Amino acid sequence: MPRQTISLSEPNYRWVQERVKSGEFATQTEDVNDALRRARELENGVESIRKALIEGERRGVTNQRLDQIWDEARDCLGRGDG
Repeated sequence: MPRQTISLSEPNYRWVQERVKSGEFATQTEDVNDALRRARELENGVESIRKALIEGERRGVTNQRLDQIWDEARDCLGRGDG
């Protein structure tokens, strides 16, 4: 596993120390890796939403009624498209 030395601000350092001290994480490394993993997941989710918004804008205005839009959205989610 690659090693990297990082510097943390004082508040972040104390926060990491408390999480390790509480037993939430065994080491500082585990805590930092968890935080980075969560940041990647959040970024990926935001990117998915951004792509969906762009696709919605590309499709333009619809003449469908709201209930038809909801039905279509549910169908897409059921197929795994959403």
